[in-house]
Amino acid sequence: MCFIGFYLFLSVFIYTSNGIPDSVRILGLFDSENQMEEIAFRYAVDRVNSARHVLPRTRVLGQVERVSLRDSFTASKKVCNFLRYGLVGVFGPSSDTATHIQSLCDAFELPHVETRYDRKRKRYRYDFAVNLYPHPETLSKAYYDLVKSWGWKNVALLYEQGSSLTELQELMKAQDINFHLKELPLEGDVRPLLKEIRKDSISQIVLACSSKRILDILRQANQVGLISTYHSYVLTSLDLQTVDLAEFRDSGVNITGYSIIDPTKSEVANAVSDWVFGELRYGRALDLTEKKLTVSAALIYDAVLLFSKALHDLDRSQDISVRPMNCNSPDQTTYGSALVSYMKLMELDGLTGSIKFDGRGYRTQFSLDIIEYSHTEDFKKIGTWTPSYGTNFTRNYQDVYAQIIEGLQNRTFRVTTILTQPYVMLVPDWEALGLEGNDRFEGFAVELIKDISEILKFNYKIHVVEDGNYGSLDANGQWNGMIKELLDQKADVAIGDLSINYDRETAVDFTTPFLNTGISILYKKAQKKPPSLFSFLLPFSVDVWIYMATAYLGVSVLLFILARITPDEWDSPHPCKESDVLENTFNMQNCTWFTIGSLMQQGSDIAPKAVSLRLVAALWWFFTLIMISSYTANLAAFLTVERMDSPIESAEDLAKQTKIKYGCVGSGSTIAFFRDSKIPTYQRMWSFMESARPSVFNKNTPEGIDRVIKSNGGYAFMTESATIEYQTERNCDLVQIGGNLDSKGYGVALPHGSPFTGAFSSAVLQLLESNKILILKTKWWKEKHGGGRCGKKESKSLSSANELGLANVGGVFVVLLLGLIAASIVGLFEFFWKARKLAGDEVESIKAEMFKELKFALSCSGEDTKPVRKRQRIGDSDSNINRNSVNRSAIWKSNGPNSNNNSNS
Repeated sequence: MCFIGFYLFLSVFIYTSNGIPDSVRILGLFDSENQMEEIAFRYAVDRVNSARHVLPRTRVLGQVERVSLRDSFTASKKVCNFLRYGLVGVFGPSSDTATHIQSLCDAFELPHVETRYDRKRKRYRYDFAVNLYPHPETLSKAYYDLVKSWGWKNVALLYEQGSSLTELQELMKAQDINFHLKELPLEGDVRPLLKEIRKDSISQIVLACSSKRILDILRQANQVGLISTYHSYVLTSLDLQTVDLAEFRDSGVNITGYSIIDPTKSEVANAVSDWVFGELRYGRALDLTEKKLTVSAALIYDAVLLFSKALHDLDRSQDISVRPMNCNSPDQTTYGSALVSYMKLMELDGLTGSIKFDGRGYRTQFSLDIIEYSHTEDFKKIGTWTPSYGTNFTRNYQDVYAQIIEGLQNRTFRVTTILTQPYVMLVPDWEALGLEGNDRFEGFAVELIKDISEILKFNYKIHVVEDGNYGSLDANGQWNGMIKELLDQKADVAIGDLSINYDRETAVDFTTPFLNTGISILYKKAQKKPPSLFSFLLPFSVDVWIYMATAYLGVSVLLFILARITPDEWDSPHPCKESDVLENTFNMQNCTWFTIGSLMQQGSDIAPKAVSLRLVAALWWFFTLIMISSYTANLAAFLTVERMDSPIESAEDLAKQTKIKYGCVGSGSTIAFFRDSKIPTYQRMWSFMESARPSVFNKNTPEGIDRVIKSNGGYAFMTESATIEYQTERNCDLVQIGGNLDSKGYGVALPHGSPFTGAFSSAVLQLLESNKILILKTKWWKEKHGGGRCGKKESKSLSSANELGLANVGGVFVVLLLGLIAASIVGLFEFFWKARKLAGDEVESIKAEMFKELKFALSCSGEDTKPVRKRQRIGDSDSNINRNSVNRSAIWKSNGPNSNNNSNS
């Protein structure tokens, strides 16, 4: 037992002799204005001294000295004074004086702990400084990720004069964001600069300034109209949550930033509680809560804890000898480099989150809370940011939507509109009726905004746009009309027949389209075409009539020829007695009469007997059946349908002529469509409209419609098809020409960046799905104010009868032609067969017989009779056989061998 006691005593003696001294001194240099840092420093020292696991046998003596902001000499002198008593580390200050203190500490290899934003970010080989402030380059990435996540494209960046933009470098390097850099003066009036931002219609602003100036700058922004529902701010100060923004609670402005301190953490709550009650023990009241804790104070607190823990670990591995030093001597510490290395290798979970350093000694791995100013509970956490994963929003869409809906409750919107039928109209005799406010207006858009307001529970007040324009860019790039009122914050909502296009979409936000339309042509309806004296010829085109006449003549001639060469068509004129001649009833006159009788559906008293002629007749009857049926049907359509004589049928027709003038409203999406179009037809139309004198442009839509009515066909007005549909329902003299030239939609417009755009779009979708908008359209287009007077207008292609061309009936001609060819072949076969039979009974050859008959058939005399040819009886060689010429189509009448009708010798 004595041996064990002696061993313990020896161990304690060795540890006390070679270990860290019983007390070590650290120096805190603080600016006279940073009282909170001094308090944090003192209570951090108290916590280290009260903790048993950190430097249990050593007491830390914290020395506090206040220095002026730019008095480097005095600060250096105070460090030298304390070096004579022995120092293990120096903390602060937060001003630029720290650069001189760092140089002094490097000379003595004395650890220097900083908690300031280091703009220079330079580290040397022999650097004895450790900075707990987040690295500026990493912060820069955090701000870029936040702005990108919001989808900002046109941003004003305000920064303090003389400050470094290191923390905003990543943001300014972004290629997809248009930045407007504005340097804030160090103090005083910044409203002229803010007015420039408002003039440029910029609603998204990044404000890089100290937390002390935030409230003053926002107040001046409010005075120039940059604090509203449609403005959004990202503030770079990590002390944003300490700023009281209660006076902007009802403004609707969106203010977002980062916080490195989580006020809900137990460590933060315990530290704040210790400080508050600690000060009360000394009779001092400390106005401090978790949300008012500044980053600089929290960093000083964490710095002391980190330094003490590193000193504790270093003490366990090597001898720490603390001795007095003199600024006039080249003395250096023996532990400084090792202690700084220990600090950079350590990890600590402090008031500012996880503290650890990268290989270069920078604090690049840290977590930030994304905080947003709430209209009900000041700043609240909506997400987190880390270097590895970027922004991660913890609230979902339903939470955001619920917050927006809550912000809409009982809010009064200023609604700008334009008087256009049937969207917005003044109630007839509204003055006499004593109507005021919204009751003065009626129309499709008026009821639409009313339905949206009932869904979203907001109030509204309608007014007519001052200049009477929808909104377009002038030659100077300035907006007019309803778009300008939204940009100038004279209106919160624009509604009417306001079409969505690219230029407007870049200036304001649009909801989901509530009505789809497109540019079309309004023209005065064509006059009725006077009936023609020969209107009975209209069912067929001229070429069909020519082909029919040709077919008629061709069939008649073919019947005549086939009748003369086929034997079956030659008969005795007196069937009851023998005759010396044969007769053919199908002479040329009868053939033409037969075909015309069939064509007129009247028939004829002659009929073909030969197969070839019957085939021709059958095909001709089939041909006439189809043609007469088609003619009768189309003639009925021509007699019952009114024929219109319209000079134009499409935009191409307009572009090809100059007699009919055409134009549109002088400002808006329609004129922009023609001006910017790359299609040759529309470019030609734009050139014509631009050079036309007098001007073909109109001040508004009603003026253009009235011009069409009064021009009596001399002017065509181009506007949206929905407007044309409304007019043609009421004015039967107007008609839409052709289809739509483009496709577009009408939407509700809100200022760019408005948080209510999504809510308005959801309301519009709800009305579309419930068919409420369709009901409204039917009401205002077809029922109210004389709607439906002209009935449903059918397009010209459906309301007129077109003449039948060869393409419609050409098949009948083909069938007829093929049949005629077949009939000709049959007739030739009959002719050859009879000639062969006759040649076999007589001396002459087939060729000679065919030549004789063909010569008779094709003789110009065209006789319809011929003598009967009688052959000689067998054995009577002396008889003279009558060899009269015969027709190719005649039938030989031969007597048998015992016949008594032999010819006389």
